[in-house]
Amino acid sequence: EVALVESGGGLVQAGGSLRLSCAASGFTRDDYAVGWFRQAPGKEREGISSINSLGRTYYVDSVKGRFTISSDNAKHTVYLQMNNLKPEDTGVYYCAYAANNIVVVPVAEFYAYWGQGTQVTVSS
Repeated sequence: EVALVESGGGLVQAGGSLRLSCAASGFTRDDYAVGWFRQAPGKEREGISSINSLGRTYYVDSVKGRFTISSDNAKHTVYLQMNNLKPEDTGVYYCAYAANNIVVVPVAEFYAYWGQGTQVTVSS
């Protein structure tokens, strides 16, 4: 059974850091892409970062220089290190998986499998 499980969310003060994890199971392909998305209250879901099995990464402008995406293939886990967090980073963060490495951007329609989400709250 295919599954993605996010963890690492929480409450942090502005300027603080969190590291989100996305653990994958049930996948058999070596080619993949994983995207991180977030949905703030009252707003549409936004793709913020992605990585594929070729090591290509993407960041939306609002998180460049603050967030870093990485993968540990041995652990089937993708991480999102979030530094210098801002109140506007608050939202539910989701990871999603695509079974190919053609995907290089976090566009929701490209990803077939989704985790349940983890809440990130940044206080001012």
